[in-house]
Amino acid sequence: MNTKEKILLVTLELASENGLSGISLSQIAEKVGIKKASLYSHFSSKGEIVDSLYEYLRGKAKDASGNNGIDYGEIVKGKNASEILRQAVGNYKAIYSDERLKTFYKFIYSERVFNKEATKIMITETEKMILAVKQLFYAMQIHKVMDFPNTDMASLSFAMTMHSLIDYREDKMFAEGIETEQLINEYIDDFCKVYKAKTKR
Repeated sequence: MNTKEKILLVTLELASENGLSGISLSQIAEKVGIKKASLYSHFSSKGEIVDSLYEYLRGKAKDASGNNGIDYGEIVKGKNASEILRQAVGNYKAIYSDERLKTFYKFIYSERVFNKEATKIMITETEKMILAVKQLFYAMQIHKVMDFPNTDMASLSFAMTMHSLIDYREDKMFAEGIETEQLINEYIDDFCKVYKAKTKR
Protein backbone atom coordinates (compact mmCIF):
# COMPACT_ATOMS: atom_id res chain seq x y z
CA MET A 1 0.00 0.00 0.00
CA ASN A 2 1.48 3.37 -1.03
CA THR A 3 1.26 6.53 1.10
CA LYS A 4 -1.55 8.04 -0.95
CA GLU A 5 -3.71 4.94 -0.56
CA LYS A 6 -2.90 4.79 3.16
CA ILE A 7 -4.02 8.41 3.56
CA LEU A 8 -7.34 7.56 1.92
CA LEU A 9 -8.00 4.50 4.07
CA VAL A 10 -6.98 6.29 7.26
CA THR A 11 -9.40 9.08 6.36
CA LEU A 12 -12.15 6.49 5.93
CA GLU A 13 -11.33 4.95 9.29
CA LEU A 14 -11.26 8.26 11.14
CA ALA A 15 -14.40 9.59 9.45
CA SER A 16 -16.32 6.41 10.23
CA GLU A 17 -15.51 6.97 13.92
CA ASN A 18 -15.80 10.75 14.21
CA GLY A 19 -17.65 11.92 11.10
CA LEU A 20 -16.14 13.78 8.19
CA SER A 21 -16.41 17.15 9.91
CA GLY A 22 -14.81 15.76 13.06
CA ILE A 23 -11.41 15.00 11.56
CA SER A 24 -8.50 17.25 10.63
CA LEU A 25 -5.49 16.99 8.37
CA SER A 26 -3.32 16.81 11.50
CA GLN A 27 -5.22 13.75 12.72
CA ILE A 28 -4.93 12.08 9.34
CA ALA A 29 -1.19 12.76 9.16
CA GLU A 30 -0.60 11.50 12.69
CA LYS A 31 -2.52 8.29 12.04
CA VAL A 32 -0.66 7.70 8.76
CA GLY A 33 2.67 8.38 10.50
CA ILE A 34 3.78 11.37 8.47
CA LYS A 35 4.04 15.11 9.07
CA LYS A 36 1.07 17.28 8.17
CA ALA A 37 3.20 19.15 5.61
CA SER A 38 3.84 15.83 3.85
CA LEU A 39 0.12 15.45 3.15
CA TYR A 40 0.33 18.37 0.75
CA SER A 41 2.67 16.45 -1.54
CA HIS A 42 -0.27 14.09 -2.14
CA PHE A 43 -3.40 16.22 -1.62
CA SER A 44 -4.02 19.96 -1.56
CA SER A 45 -6.87 19.87 0.98
CA LYS A 46 -9.18 17.68 3.03
CA GLY A 47 -11.79 18.18 0.33
CA GLU A 48 -9.46 16.67 -2.26
CA ILE A 49 -8.77 13.73 0.05
CA VAL A 50 -12.51 13.08 0.42
CA ASP A 51 -13.13 13.38 -3.34
CA SER A 52 -10.24 11.00 -4.02
CA LEU A 53 -11.52 8.60 -1.37
CA TYR A 54 -14.91 8.51 -3.10
CA GLU A 55 -13.37 7.77 -6.50
CA TYR A 56 -10.99 5.20 -4.99
CA LEU A 57 -13.70 3.28 -3.12
CA ARG A 58 -16.15 3.42 -6.01
CA GLY A 59 -13.50 2.19 -8.44
CA LYS A 60 -12.50 -0.68 -6.16
CA ALA A 61 -16.15 -1.66 -5.67
CA LYS A 62 -16.80 -1.59 -9.43
CA ASP A 63 -13.73 -3.75 -10.06
CA ALA A 64 -14.80 -6.25 -7.40
CA SER A 65 -18.34 -6.49 -8.78
CA GLY A 66 -17.18 -6.83 -12.39
CA ASN A 67 -19.01 -3.67 -13.48
CA ASN A 68 -16.13 -1.78 -15.07
CA GLY A 69 -16.07 -1.20 -18.82
CA ILE A 70 -19.74 -1.98 -19.43
CA ASP A 71 -20.82 -2.39 -23.07
CA TYR A 72 -24.46 -1.32 -23.03
CA GLY A 73 -25.06 -2.68 -26.51
CA GLU A 74 -24.01 -6.15 -25.35
CA ILE A 75 -26.09 -5.95 -22.18
CA VAL A 76 -29.36 -5.55 -24.08
CA LYS A 77 -28.81 -8.34 -26.61
CA GLY A 78 -30.97 -11.42 -26.18
CA LYS A 79 -32.86 -10.11 -23.15
CA ASN A 80 -36.25 -8.58 -22.58
CA ALA A 81 -36.72 -5.21 -20.89
CA SER A 82 -37.44 -6.63 -17.44
CA GLU A 83 -34.33 -8.83 -17.50
CA ILE A 84 -32.15 -5.90 -18.58
CA LEU A 85 -33.44 -3.55 -15.90
CA ARG A 86 -33.20 -6.19 -13.17
CA GLN A 87 -29.60 -6.88 -14.19
CA ALA A 88 -28.79 -3.15 -14.21
CA VAL A 89 -30.27 -2.64 -10.75
CA GLY A 90 -28.51 -5.78 -9.52
CA ASN A 91 -25.19 -4.45 -10.83
CA TYR A 92 -25.74 -1.14 -9.06
CA LYS A 93 -26.60 -2.87 -5.77
CA ALA A 94 -23.55 -5.13 -6.14
CA ILE A 95 -21.28 -2.09 -6.24
CA TYR A 96 -22.83 -0.71 -3.05
CA SER A 97 -22.68 -3.96 -1.17
CA ASP A 98 -18.95 -3.28 -0.77
CA GLU A 99 -18.43 -2.76 2.97
CA ARG A 100 -15.91 0.07 2.71
CA LEU A 101 -18.11 1.98 0.28
CA LYS A 102 -21.11 1.44 2.56
CA THR A 103 -19.10 2.80 5.48
CA PHE A 104 -18.16 5.83 3.40
CA TYR A 105 -21.77 6.53 2.50
CA LYS A 106 -22.93 6.31 6.10
CA PHE A 107 -21.08 9.45 7.08
CA ILE A 108 -21.58 11.14 3.71
CA TYR A 109 -25.36 10.68 4.02
CA SER A 110 -25.41 11.89 7.60
CA GLU A 111 -23.42 15.04 6.82
CA ARG A 112 -24.80 16.10 3.46
CA VAL A 113 -27.28 18.57 4.99
CA PHE A 114 -24.52 20.72 6.49
CA ASN A 115 -21.26 19.69 4.79
CA LYS A 116 -20.80 20.88 1.20
CA GLU A 117 -18.08 18.29 0.50
CA ALA A 118 -20.55 15.53 1.35
CA THR A 119 -23.31 17.22 -0.66
CA LYS A 120 -21.10 17.47 -3.74
CA ILE A 121 -20.28 13.77 -3.57
CA MET A 122 -23.98 12.90 -3.37
CA ILE A 123 -24.65 15.11 -6.40
CA THR A 124 -21.79 13.46 -8.31
CA GLU A 125 -23.05 9.98 -7.47
CA THR A 126 -26.61 10.81 -8.50
CA GLU A 127 -25.40 12.29 -11.79
CA LYS A 128 -23.28 9.17 -12.49
CA MET A 129 -26.31 6.99 -11.90
CA ILE A 130 -28.48 9.11 -14.22
CA LEU A 131 -25.81 8.99 -16.95
CA ALA A 132 -25.45 5.21 -16.68
CA VAL A 133 -29.23 4.76 -16.96
CA LYS A 134 -29.34 7.16 -19.90
CA GLN A 135 -26.66 5.16 -21.76
CA LEU A 136 -28.54 1.94 -21.05
CA PHE A 137 -31.88 3.39 -22.19
CA TYR A 138 -30.43 4.71 -25.44
CA ALA A 139 -29.09 1.20 -26.14
CA MET A 140 -32.52 -0.27 -25.34
CA GLN A 141 -34.18 2.26 -27.66
CA ILE A 142 -31.75 1.51 -30.51
CA HIS A 143 -32.27 -2.24 -30.12
CA LYS A 144 -36.07 -1.72 -29.93
CA VAL A 145 -36.34 -3.31 -26.50
CA MET A 146 -38.28 -0.31 -25.20
CA ASP A 147 -39.88 2.77 -26.72
CA PHE A 148 -39.22 6.06 -24.94
CA PRO A 149 -40.94 9.23 -26.22
CA ASN A 150 -38.29 11.15 -24.27
CA THR A 151 -35.30 8.96 -23.36
CA ASP A 152 -33.63 11.60 -21.19
CA MET A 153 -36.71 12.13 -19.02
CA ALA A 154 -37.41 8.38 -18.79
CA SER A 155 -33.80 7.90 -17.65
CA LEU A 156 -34.13 10.62 -15.03
CA SER A 157 -37.42 9.21 -13.76
CA PHE A 158 -36.12 5.64 -13.51
CA ALA A 159 -32.78 6.61 -11.94
CA MET A 160 -34.26 8.87 -9.27
CA THR A 161 -37.07 6.46 -8.40
CA MET A 162 -34.68 3.52 -8.18
CA HIS A 163 -32.26 5.60 -6.12
CA SER A 164 -35.06 6.30 -3.62
CA LEU A 165 -36.31 2.69 -3.60
CA ILE A 166 -32.83 1.32 -2.93
CA ASP A 167 -32.36 3.81 -0.09
CA TYR A 168 -35.78 2.82 1.28
CA ARG A 169 -34.82 -0.85 1.03
CA GLU A 170 -31.61 -0.25 2.99
CA ASP A 171 -33.44 1.78 5.65
CA LYS A 172 -36.13 -0.90 6.09
CA MET A 173 -33.51 -3.62 6.40
CA PHE A 174 -31.50 -1.65 8.95
CA ALA A 175 -34.38 -0.36 11.07
CA GLU A 176 -36.88 -3.22 10.86
CA GLY A 177 -35.13 -6.18 9.23
CA ILE A 178 -37.77 -6.13 6.49
CA GLU A 179 -36.88 -6.93 2.88
CA THR A 180 -38.57 -4.71 0.26
CA GLU A 181 -37.05 -6.19 -2.91
CA GLN A 182 -40.54 -6.95 -4.21
CA LEU A 183 -41.31 -3.24 -4.39
CA ILE A 184 -38.33 -2.70 -6.69
CA ASN A 185 -39.40 -5.58 -8.91
CA GLU A 186 -42.97 -4.30 -9.10
CA TYR A 187 -41.75 -0.87 -10.14
CA ILE A 188 -39.57 -2.40 -12.87
CA ASP A 189 -42.52 -4.45 -14.16
CA ASP A 190 -44.80 -1.40 -14.31
CA PHE A 191 -42.07 0.69 -15.95
CA CYS A 192 -41.65 -1.96 -18.65
CA LYS A 193 -45.40 -1.94 -19.34
CA VAL A 194 -45.47 1.83 -19.74
CA TYR A 195 -42.51 1.92 -22.15
CA LYS A 196 -43.06 -1.38 -23.92
CA ALA A 197 -41.65 -1.38 -27.46
CA LYS A 198 -44.32 -0.95 -30.11
CA THR A 199 -42.53 -3.28 -32.50
CA LYS A 200 -41.42 -6.79 -31.59
CA ARG A 201 -37.73 -7.53 -31.36
